[in-house]
Amino acid sequence: MFVLLVVGVGNAQLSSNFYSTTCPNLLSIIRTAGCDASVLLDDTSNFTGEQNAGPNANSLRGLNVIDNIKTQVESACSGVVSCADILAVAARDGVVALNGPSWAVALGRRDSTTASQNAANQQIPAPTLNLNGLITSFSNKGFTAREMVTLSGAHTIGQARCTTFRARIYNEANINAAFATSRRANCPRTGGDNNLAPLDSSPRAFNNDYFRDLVNQRGLLHSDQQLFNNGSTDAQVTAYSTNSASFFNDFASAMVKMSNLSPLTGTNGQIRRNCGRTN
Repeated sequence: MFVLLVVGVGNAQLSSNFYSTTCPNLLSIIRTAGCDASVLLDDTSNFTGEQNAGPNANSLRGLNVIDNIKTQVESACSGVVSCADILAVAARDGVVALNGPSWAVALGRRDSTTASQNAANQQIPAPTLNLNGLITSFSNKGFTAREMVTLSGAHTIGQARCTTFRARIYNEANINAAFATSRRANCPRTGGDNNLAPLDSSPRAFNNDYFRDLVNQRGLLHSDQQLFNNGSTDAQVTAYSTNSASFFNDFASAMVKMSNLSPLTGTNGQIRRNCGRTN
């Protein structure tokens, strides 16, 4: 169990029981209702937010779910729980709801007071990256190549826009022919940029089908298939494709590390009353 230490502005740490007295029903509220939460901020006159950054535009969904949870949490514990903590718990609960693994979420984050579309464009890995680019992008945030592959497994759920995979299904050779043909039906060479296709063969279940698809050259995004393309990560993809328990265990550990990545704590940031804007 994490221990809460408040030793000045920069030294506060996250704790698994951070809200045990101030909002004891928090986890059940989030579960029944459905980072630093900068992605939740709408554009203002002072900054352009992250929701319309290249990787997020017309793709990022579910913000209303976080808003609904925040409303219920505020009713129970006004001004206590950050949007960032709600987002961290909701991510875990969403995975569990789709039959994926669970992990302990340490709490005590505070919300940022600004956002940056430019930073999102630069730091979120693009679907056009090759393997070395992916490894570098995750390494810049302190993740190993193995953790990069593990976290990429989040693509076992969700969908992607035609504009992000058009080049792959029409131009690349390392792709299953029948799979490419099926995806072209809903993603023409021109137009239909926002038409959606599932990221793996069972997009509403958290499982290891994403890795099975890669082994069969059915990765939807260029960056997906790079994980299994005669490179250094092939063996790990193969292992996950045959051992879902290993993937689940590694994913849970990587998400714990992700959720503890440079959080705002102590007196840094704020507790937003509305997740879409600063106080």
